[in-house]
Amino acid sequence: MQQRLLIAEDDPLLLKALGFYFIKKGYGVLLVNEGREAMAKIREMDFDLIITDLNMPFANGLEIVSLVRNELKKETPIIMLTSVGIEDTELEAFRIGVNEFVAKPFSPQVLEVRVEKILRQRNR
Repeated sequence: MQQRLLIAEDDPLLLKALGFYFIKKGYGVLLVNEGREAMAKIREMDFDLIITDLNMPFANGLEIVSLVRNELKKETPIIMLTSVGIEDTELEAFRIGVNEFVAKPFSPQVLEVRVEKILRQRNR
């Protein structure tokens, strides 16, 4: 069965590149470019994994994590992407329930390895 990813990223080139990459790898992918839309999709659909940027318009990555963990009480794995190299932000993200933190710039292959690792652990 195809694994379903939600990718929330406000950089249109990165969003398109990640979508293309993960579709090519056989994943079902839903792409959104801002936080409010990501939150709406998370409320209406189930995903095997969420990849979200930290800084996005309308709702940020921390708000998305809070929605998943606190409001919806879901264990959906979440990978946070950020260009912010601030340790406090990274610690806050882990504290509220992020599974992985990936600093930009990164290669799609490195992100894929982390996605596969998390999904393998979840499916055990």
